[in-house]
Amino acid sequence: MVTYLECVTDDGLVFKALADPTRRLLLDRLFERDGRTLGDLESGTEMTRFGVAKHLRLLEDAGLVVTRRSGREKLHYLNPVPIRQIHDRWLDKFTSGTASALLDLKAHLEEPS
Repeated sequence: MVTYLECVTDDGLVFKALADPTRRLLLDRLFERDGRTLGDLESGTEMTRFGVAKHLRLLEDAGLVVTRRSGREKLHYLNPVPIRQIHDRWLDKFTSGTASALLDLKAHLEEPS
């Protein structure tokens, strides 16, 4: 018999959060400029305020977004630490040598002439 854990690990929450293109878009927007309000993050998307809030909640649960109140506003900030932890655990051993050379070659081949 195999026993499965019913809880999702922290890595699992991060991977789940990063799996969705809308959440990656929200993280990209926070990477461009931190400290954005829900309304600011909602603008430029075709989602409702409720939809964006739902995505942000999942990002917060995964630790990828942290919030701070400033008066009446709730500001959202990118927290890159969970992504770095995944990088260090899963990707770091592949970033040197052959994998790095292949990525460089791929970038070179994809450059417009």
